[in-house]
Amino acid sequence: MIRADFFRSKGILNGFEFSGHSGYAEAGEDIACAAVSSAVQLAVNILDSLGFEPDVSVGDNIIRCVVKRPDDASGVILEQLRLHFEAILEEFPNTINITISEV
Repeated sequence: MIRADFFRSKGILNGFEFSGHSGYAEAGEDIACAAVSSAVQLAVNILDSLGFEPDVSVGDNIIRCVVKRPDDASGVILEQLRLHFEAILEEFPNTINITISEV
């Protein structure tokens, strides 16, 4: 199962950490993992291109992104990513565990 932990501060989502594998199919064949990976890459690229200076670290099967200068707009981008994951979870049950942590 993919663990998707979003971070919130002062009511605004300001980052995330994702790890794991959905288990929907074998690695390389897993469309749930592909959907998550693509959405994460898009969100990070949008945050970067809009000047939010995301601090991104990537490890073996883990990615962490924290927005250095969060505001309502960056929060909307991250909230849309969370909603996208909810939609993936509806289509592919038991593949993602979504949490929100106050930081």
